[in-house]
Order: sequence, then C-alpha cells, then structure tokens
Amino acid sequence: MAARRLTRLTVEPGPDGVLALAAELPDAISGAGPAIAPIPQGPPGYVDRVLQAVRPDDDLAPLEHDDVAVVVATSGSMGQPRGVLIPGSALIASAKATDSRLGGPARWVLALPVHHVAGLQVLVRAHLSGVHPIALDTVGGAGSFSAEEFALTSRAARGMADTDGAPLRTALVPTQLARIMELGSVGIEALAGYDTVLLGGAAAPAGLVGRARQLGANIVTTYGMTETAGGCVYDGVPLAGVAVNIVDPDSEGVGRIELCGPMAAWGYRLRQDLTNEAFSPGMHRTQDVGRLTAENKLEVLGRIDDIVQVGGINVSVAAVEAVMQSHPSVAEVAVVSVPDSDWGSRLAAFVVASPNSEVSIDALPGAVADLTINALGTEARPRQVDIVSSLPTLPSGKVDRQELRKLVSGH
Repeated sequence: MAARRLTRLTVEPGPDGVLALAAELPDAISGAGPAIAPIPQGPPGYVDRVLQAVRPDDDLAPLEHDDVAVVVATSGSMGQPRGVLIPGSALIASAKATDSRLGGPARWVLALPVHHVAGLQVLVRAHLSGVHPIALDTVGGAGSFSAEEFALTSRAARGMADTDGAPLRTALVPTQLARIMELGSVGIEALAGYDTVLLGGAAAPAGLVGRARQLGANIVTTYGMTETAGGCVYDGVPLAGVAVNIVDPDSEGVGRIELCGPMAAWGYRLRQDLTNEAFSPGMHRTQDVGRLTAENKLEVLGRIDDIVQVGGINVSVAAVEAVMQSHPSVAEVAVVSVPDSDWGSRLAAFVVASPNSEVSIDALPGAVADLTINALGTEARPRQVDIVSSLPTLPSGKVDRQELRKLVSGH
C-alpha cells in the first residue's frame, strides 16, 4: 500500500482556479508533492458523487500506488463516476505524444473543465512547453460553457499566437462544437482561427464534423478516456507508443477495444474488482466495441451496453443518434434507452432544432423518426421524440444521459 497522500484541491470557477491547479501539478507529476484530487465547485449533488469516487484526504483509504500523480473522476455520464489512478508518467507520455502528432508545442485555449482529464491534459502540455494556456472564465469550476465567450477568447488568442509564433490549439467535446456552430459566421470564424481543434469525450456526429471541416475548421477527432490519460487515437490512428487490439472479433471484425501503451492508468480508486476487470499493466480494456478498417484505422461503433434489444432486435443507440444528427434541421440530439415491458427496451430522443431549420417544430419529430426507420428499420424508431431548447450537460460538457432518462414519459 502506498504512503503518498492524496489531497483534495478544490478548483474554483474561473482562471484563478485553473492557475491554482497548474501551480500544484508539476510537483504532483514529479512526486515532489502530494497526489492531487481536483474537485470542482459546482452543484452539491455532483460534487458529492465525485468525492465518493475519489476519496481524498481519507486516512482509512490510503492511495494505492506511490507514483499516482492525480486521481480524476470519470464524467459519470452513464452512471456513478469512478476515480481513476493516473501516474505522472502517463500524463507526460500523453502530452508528449500529442505534441509530436500535432507538430510540436502550442498555445492552448482551455475550454474544458480541468477537473476532467481532457482539460487537465491542456495544463500538462503547457507545463512541459512553458507556453501558458488561455482559460475561459467557465472552466475552473463547474460552470456552463459559453459559445459567445469562446468566440471572443479565440479572437484574442489568435492575435497572441500570431505575435509569438506558436500554433493555436483547443480541445472541445461535440456538444460545445455544436453550440459554437450555432453562432453562425462568428462561431465559424473562431473555429477556423485554430491550427488544430481536438474533438473528443463522446462520439462525434459525422455530419457535424463534416460541416465544421467544410467551413475551414481543422478538426481532429480523438478517442480515449480518463483511463488512458485522455485521447490516444487521433482520427483513427493511434499516437506513438499506443497499440489498439480488437478482442474476440466477430465475422465482421467487430469486438471489444483494448488500448495499450504508457498512457494507461493503474486502475480505479478503491475498486479492485473493477480494476481487475478493466486493467493490466500498460493496458486498458474499454467498454467500447469497434473494428479496424482496411486502412488499419480504428472505427469505434459504440459502447458494449449501447446495444439494446427492441422487440428482439439488436439496436445501436449510437447508430440511431448518428442518423438523426444527419438531418439538416437537427443541431443536437441525444438518444437514451429505458426498459419496456412489451418491447424489452424502447428509445427516446431529445432534439435541439437548428436555428435555420426548414422543417417546422411540429413536423420535426416525425421527420427524424421517419429518417431513422428508413435507415435502420422500424425497431430503431424512438417511441418518444421531444424538441428541447438545449440538452442537459454535466460539468465535463458531456450530455447528462441520467437526467434525460428521468424525462422519458410513459408512452
């Protein structure tokens, strides 16, 4: 059992909270200081869930490994968060591999919460390069992302990057990208000002990514998770030092995804049972399924528990989302499944209409349902399609699917 202490660091809202974490991070990575558990200021219920997963300053629950630098909570978008034990070597390996893939160090605009791994990795890259990031006011604690603030900050950051000659990069989740695109020309101008926009944290709708790229944004899709110290597969190609294995592939090459490399975490805080299931030294066995294409690129098809049975037919929730997202009048969509006594499971969809929708709000639910039937069959049709002004999100920026399930009606 490790002797190193795990201390709580409350990340206050705004750049001050970011700076406080950035100041403690180097010693946590090197081992000169205690390991850090970054905890957001935010809704008490959410903070309590994070604390239960991470358990900082708990003398009855010592840290499992001395080389753990941070314990970061997963988003909990699918259930209870888990505290992931990330060594400093994994953080450094991830940051160096990213810089190598993208062409060297850069100035980053920090638009993601730093108590989650994607935002934290921006601070690690900045620490290694010595180029200070520019943080949005909303990223320190558990604030709500503002697309308008992102656009203003991006314009100022572009000017700084042009002055000092450093590339300009940022990292977003798909919900953020969608909301920036909704700004129209202002949002597109902001995105196009970046040398690279990393997009990860959740499945990225192909239509959304395609539109952003056509309008000049250099989008690089990433795949990874807290358990791999962030994204480790970019545009389907593993970063240097990373190997992708497909476990027990079926006749079409589809199987469970394993990620191997120096970015892998040790496991889960105080959950040896889950650690044994999901980790071996240098390897994380994900909850996702995918396959390797003819070009040897990783194609992620969804989560293992993403496949639900509707009337005895297997339906991929991710596939339903992708089809609905392709409708030109849909800005954002999230689909959830709930148990059903007659069908086994049923799907419910929550849709944010595009500002320039050519379909009326009354007609849009039927239009996207018909699109789904035509593409995937009757069983894939959501039994409920609600038009909403916005999707509920967690502080990580991911869609809060637990909250959406509470909104599913009885029909």
